[in-house]
Amino acid sequence: MKLATLREGGRDGTLVVVSRDLKKMTSAADIAPSLLAAFEDWGRNKKLLEDRYKHLMDGTIKTAQAFDEKLCHSPMPRSFQWLDGTAYESHRYRMTKGKPAPEWFLKDPAVYQGRSDGFLAPTQDVPAATEDWAIDFEGEVAVVTDFVPYGASPEMAASKIELVMLVNDVSMRALQQEELPRSFGFTRSKPASSFTPVAVTPDELGGAWRDSRLHLPIRCTLNGKLFGDPDAGESVHGLHKMVSYCAMTQALSAGTIVGGGTVSNQDAKRGYATIAEARSVEEAAQGVAKTPYMRFGDRIRIEMMDAAGQSVFGAIDQKIVKAG
Repeated sequence: MKLATLREGGRDGTLVVVSRDLKKMTSAADIAPSLLAAFEDWGRNKKLLEDRYKHLMDGTIKTAQAFDEKLCHSPMPRSFQWLDGTAYESHRYRMTKGKPAPEWFLKDPAVYQGRSDGFLAPTQDVPAATEDWAIDFEGEVAVVTDFVPYGASPEMAASKIELVMLVNDVSMRALQQEELPRSFGFTRSKPASSFTPVAVTPDELGGAWRDSRLHLPIRCTLNGKLFGDPDAGESVHGLHKMVSYCAMTQALSAGTIVGGGTVSNQDAKRGYATIAEARSVEEAAQGVAKTPYMRFGDRIRIEMMDAAGQSVFGAIDQKIVKAG
């Protein structure tokens, strides 16, 4: 099943069901006005949405309309909670200038709690007051969970993963360097994130979804040129482990979003899903980073194709603009 949210109908948008090829859609507002509302009674609403999807796919819905990604908000324009982590050893290695991963990183993911009261639409401009903040993108895989009980094991957490999507976790690297030494989490350096137009159930991903990892390349294109397409399956921890980590001392509300961190591969030939990692490699090899951070007018596109070359989630396609 594939779901999206149109930028109409109020703050949380209007829920629609989308065909597998992303060409058709049909309203699901009679089932739940929004995806956030659908998760309030997911056990019931999931079955109804699956039936609607089945009828859309078999052609029995005569009121189906053409699907246009540009009309979409992020699947959840806001959420009860947004938790993002880092689980790729090669990303950590490069970002720490070649330091080996500590024992704790191989045992547990690192996760921070981000802002969730308002995400950007996938084709919405990313505002920044100044280029001096070192504007960066981060291509990641994220999941949306049903209610996750207190202390849930990774196995139980896996059963609570209901939807998968991609995220651009925008980062202001200069501000990040100010916040990191304070050891109190990110605030100013992490503005609003954005998600792909479409969220999909794990069964839609077939064999590419295993061990709570998505084994497909995440394609990041900067100003029309491929920046990297690392395989998202090379994480140390699956997303079930990250969900379980977050639920150790607190149950997670249905509709919680958990991100798996910047996708990265040991093989640097695949390129990168963030500028900062490319700059780290350049600095290590040449003594100086040459790739600039994003400037006003720059455009980032993040997408994932299946084995047949079909877009799975639609694309995040955003331009950096001066705030105000």
